[in-house]
Amino acid sequence: MLGSAADAEDVLQEVWLRWADVPAGEVRAPRAYLVRMTTRLALNRLRTLARRREEYVGTWLPEPLLTAPDVAQDVELADSVSTAMLLVLETLPPTERAVFVLREVFDVPYAEIAEAVGKSEPAVRQVASRARTHVAERRPRASVSAAERDAVIDRFRAATQTGDLQGLMDVLAPDVVLMTDGGGKVKAALNPILGREKVLRFLTAVTPDTLELEPVWLNGSPAIQFVVAGQRDGVGTMLVEDGVVTRLFLVRNPDKLGAVGEEVGLSR
Repeated sequence: MLGSAADAEDVLQEVWLRWADVPAGEVRAPRAYLVRMTTRLALNRLRTLARRREEYVGTWLPEPLLTAPDVAQDVELADSVSTAMLLVLETLPPTERAVFVLREVFDVPYAEIAEAVGKSEPAVRQVASRARTHVAERRPRASVSAAERDAVIDRFRAATQTGDLQGLMDVLAPDVVLMTDGGGKVKAALNPILGREKVLRFLTAVTPDTLELEPVWLNGSPAIQFVVAGQRDGVGTMLVEDGVVTRLFLVRNPDKLGAVGEEVGLSR
């Protein structure tokens, strides 16, 4: 819902502290109570985040989420945390996003969702229908298997590591879109870059000779960690459709990278 692991952790910590103060036995339905509390706190946080993102420098991308390889086996869960899908969810108003996540990802009953968002059950059903239509119109339509996707990402990594421009040409869609997030703290393109030739020129111009690429699992699929002169410089996730990369998401904002490096054990 929040697009930020740090903000999600803050919300969950607040939920835990409030739950710890509830007298034992006072709550008859703990699950529904926790869903309601978590949802309402997340909605409050979303409104705060919306104000922050209006002032964000350049393109905003969701915080990279470290996931284990076995997450990809749950196709629905992996899709729900993919960078492309999180960007689609960002286009939903807060209440629609909450209803969509609760219903479509966690299969929460409409009655519980109504309690959580403070609406009637018929109203929630209408919100859910609007959200499904909105997401269906915008969500990526990946047409490759997990094995094919992984192979394309491996080809991209190999071509980038070796400077194989033809290999990069072959693995990028003609209308590929590159989005980079520096948060105003490190160099990044302020706007999305459209088209294979422009993306290649950008990647060629900014790739240092000392670049090393390390594999990592982020947002439910294989991804790349960029290391320059022994220091973590960013991470990249991709959307693969019809056997080529159609979207590239590069996060360089250091505020979004700390947990990734700690978890994968960057030791240089």
